[in-house]
Amino acid sequence: MIKTIDAALFARMVVHASAAINAQKQQINELNVFPVPDGDTGTNMSMTISTAAAEMGKKSFHTVGEAANATANALLRGARGNSGVILSLLFRGFAKAVKDKDIIDGRDFAIALDFGVAAAYKAVMKPAEGTILTVSRLSAAAAAAAAREDDGVEYVLDKAISEGLVALEHTTEQNPVLKKAGVVDSGGKGFLVILQGMMDELQGLPMPEGSLEQEENKAADYAAIAAEEITFTFDTVYIVRKDDPNVNLEPLQAYLSSIGDSLVISESDEEFKVHVHTDTPGVALTESQKYGTLELAKIENMRTQAEDLAAGKHVQSTDDLDAVEEQLEGGGETVAQPEKKYGVVAVCAGGGLADVFRDLGVDGIISGGQTMNPATEDILRQINATPAEVVFVLPNNKNIIMAAEQCVDMVEGKRVVVIPSRTIPQGVTALLNMDPDAEVEDNVTAMTEAMAAVSTSEVTYAARDSDFEGFQIKQGDYMALLNGQLFDAQPDLEELLKKLAGEETYQNGEFINIYYGSDVSEADAEKTRDLFAQLCPQAEITLLSGGQPVYYYMISAE
Repeated sequence: MIKTIDAALFARMVVHASAAINAQKQQINELNVFPVPDGDTGTNMSMTISTAAAEMGKKSFHTVGEAANATANALLRGARGNSGVILSLLFRGFAKAVKDKDIIDGRDFAIALDFGVAAAYKAVMKPAEGTILTVSRLSAAAAAAAAREDDGVEYVLDKAISEGLVALEHTTEQNPVLKKAGVVDSGGKGFLVILQGMMDELQGLPMPEGSLEQEENKAADYAAIAAEEITFTFDTVYIVRKDDPNVNLEPLQAYLSSIGDSLVISESDEEFKVHVHTDTPGVALTESQKYGTLELAKIENMRTQAEDLAAGKHVQSTDDLDAVEEQLEGGGETVAQPEKKYGVVAVCAGGGLADVFRDLGVDGIISGGQTMNPATEDILRQINATPAEVVFVLPNNKNIIMAAEQCVDMVEGKRVVVIPSRTIPQGVTALLNMDPDAEVEDNVTAMTEAMAAVSTSEVTYAARDSDFEGFQIKQGDYMALLNGQLFDAQPDLEELLKKLAGEETYQNGEFINIYYGSDVSEADAEKTRDLFAQLCPQAEITLLSGGQPVYYYMISAE
């Protein structure tokens, strides 16, 4: 049995863990018992740890402490969703425990797991049983007991996984919703997949086939993909300074999709960043310069990288150029100097929603929402770019609040305040109640109280058949959530909207705002507005094009 772990082995264990959860992320996603199309725990955990795996491939480490610290820092920057944030906290505590260790044995590993659990529990306001917290806690306790019997790291990790699997099965009984659905907790499952991936590397087992294709360029850097499996040759990433802050990037998105794949475009008012796999990076850069000034580009040949990796060679990468890498990935970016007292950044998905926030004076827009939770570093980048003494962050989604809160202590020279908005309408109302002349605490109180008075319904579709809270839901049914709770599900959208409009929340509302999504035509949206105007005659109805994915409508009442 393996007794100790050195820095190189720890780094390989992180990479293997990332590959393992990437291979099983869809199965973990499908454990989501709520049938809305955002069961993304597996995806969030996979994308979070992939940032650490990429970091492990960039450099070598002299001690386990150094490797664990680099892992924790990368996880924090890449944390997505609540599950990703909790995973980053588990590794943060782990890194703290081993910071001075050159190598670690089973006893060190057990203590580090316990430190990780403590960090995660401390960050969660209301820890619930039957979650990743339960599974990690019991795994750590088993590791501690095992270390008293045998301080070999393989023995300790084996006992931690074995007890974790038992704890995972018990989550079904601990959570009534999980029990009814007959599934285990998705976050707990993801945690154990990661531990098992680390164990597999410890024991010399191969990584899962097909597990190394990643959604984002950072993870693709370490992927051992066979050259013949690569569709496009060049991994291309670049930043363009916009000529017009309101420029429409949809034509560019369509064009780049026609010459490549794995396309991701993120933007702020001042610039946009593109990641695309293509055979013609020069063409992509030329086309993008129609929208602004090219500032920085990183182009890597994935075929030669794959060949070098397969041959056991060092993979040459532009990441070897420290200055370029730091600028492009955000590590070397400067913090904008304050030019005003208050600034605001907001998370939203959809051009119409972005326009609403910009019109209300938001400094930075972070693209994200359901099914695409932004990473902590995405939020941090916009905070750093905001020239204000105090930056309010509006997550506008319950699964993004924790990632935003991680930024509070990561910025020097300005104060970061997270207003925990759970929906877009809450964020809009909070923003409308911000007073540029008021004190910070007074603004926090006013914004928080104002958004608490906002009720929001979200109309989407059922991603799978489900028996949930008394509703027999069929895949493809229309569903309405009211303040995060399932309101109703119907095969007919108009019937669902009629029932929603007749609910007390809307019958008593003075102002009703209807944001329609990217899959709804303007004509159909106008019919919905007319329906609410007819059934809610006391309210002032406003119709807005949100352009959001996933949700056909977001409808607020105040």
